[in-house]
Amino acid sequence: MTADAEPSLKRGLRTLTPTASAIADGGRVRLRTLNLIRWIAVGGQTAALAIVYVGLEYPLPIVPAGLLVLASVAVNLQAAWSHRGAPWLTDRGAAVYLAVDLVQLSALLALTGGLANPFALLILAPVTVSASVLSRTSTLALAGLAILSASVLSLVHAPLPWGNGGLDLPDLYIGGIWAALVLAVGFIAAYVFSLAAEAQRMSDALSATQMALAREQRLSALGGLAAAAAHELGSPLGTIAVVAREIRGEVPEGSDLQEDAELLLQESQRCRDILARLAAQPEGDRGDASFWDLPLSALAQSAAQPFERDDIALEVNTAPRDSTRQPTLQRKPEILHAIGTLVQNAMGFAASRVILEARWDSRTAELAILDDGPGFDPQILPYIGEPYLSTRRRDSGGENMGLGIFIARTLLARTGADVLFDNRPEGGAQAIVRWPRARLEEAAPVGGGATTRLGYDPGRQDERVTP
Repeated sequence: MTADAEPSLKRGLRTLTPTASAIADGGRVRLRTLNLIRWIAVGGQTAALAIVYVGLEYPLPIVPAGLLVLASVAVNLQAAWSHRGAPWLTDRGAAVYLAVDLVQLSALLALTGGLANPFALLILAPVTVSASVLSRTSTLALAGLAILSASVLSLVHAPLPWGNGGLDLPDLYIGGIWAALVLAVGFIAAYVFSLAAEAQRMSDALSATQMALAREQRLSALGGLAAAAAHELGSPLGTIAVVAREIRGEVPEGSDLQEDAELLLQESQRCRDILARLAAQPEGDRGDASFWDLPLSALAQSAAQPFERDDIALEVNTAPRDSTRQPTLQRKPEILHAIGTLVQNAMGFAASRVILEARWDSRTAELAILDDGPGFDPQILPYIGEPYLSTRRRDSGGENMGLGIFIARTLLARTGADVLFDNRPEGGAQAIVRWPRARLEEAAPVGGGATTRLGYDPGRQDERVTP
């Protein structure tokens, strides 16, 4: 990934969600979702009050309890009315609505037994919702409110509605329920928030991967368009050149028309030279298999070429492990981008040399990217390839999102490859891209088209390509 690619991806990630103003302060909650949850809560509370008061005929402060349910209905209607043009809530707005729900539930529990009420467990619901979608600040605030509510309910509450004189639970049991709720609030808030944050990070990283792949595909398509244009425009430019020569030969010497014909001939030749240079770049030209399908070493050289540096030697070698021919790969944008990213990372840390070594046998094909730099930090080596794990390159500029290797690994996985990272015994780092050979031969034809054009002899096993 180029130095300016990661900041552009970071800017692009900000546009992935529907409402930028809501996402900017951490909110990712649809108002409709909260309203639906609240309507379900209103229905459940109404049903519970009706069953206890009417069905079981238990003594119950039905009027204040009913007013609390109606208050929740009023909050829902107010939310729907005041946010008609904004379907997404900000982080703060969503936290306020969840806090109101928590206070309403706590007041209802205070009228119906406090923590002795089996529905006291629902205190966890607003905290769980907040931990899954809201910011850490909002989640901590709601968790504190939930603990405060549980603490007040353990001390101040009306008797639990019960028949035959009521039901008094020991204080020790109520204290146990309080302790369980407090621990559950803390554990669920931390655990759910951690899972949600990791899922969001992975989602953003995968979105960045798709953006990088789309960018490479657009560049590849642009190269194909240029090659096609060069091919199609060659004939009419040749005709223009022939006509210009005939006009130049027929007009009198020193005539203005002769100068115009000479200029026309020069400009047509200039256009043909430009088109010849475009045609010499085979990017994206699927019509010619000799350009689209390349030996592994040639593909590695093509991917690494944009990252060559004067102060770092770049070598591309072959190291066959048996007598089979060198495997052929399709010139896919994801392979070029991924290998280029790994090469760029190696060039950033190398002291003097980076080696790309193509290895193969009858079962596997490998490309090893080797450098003579300091190697990977042993503490982060097991985690290399995870998103947002960044070790800033010494030649990098600007922001570094820590997504380059993750994107490379993800793109290569789409082609059936595994990517392994390790430190070399002689010093330096190595990244090994390994494909099952059968997978490559299913995707690319076996033949000598590419090898013949590029000067590759299948019989030579000591091939060495240098930039």
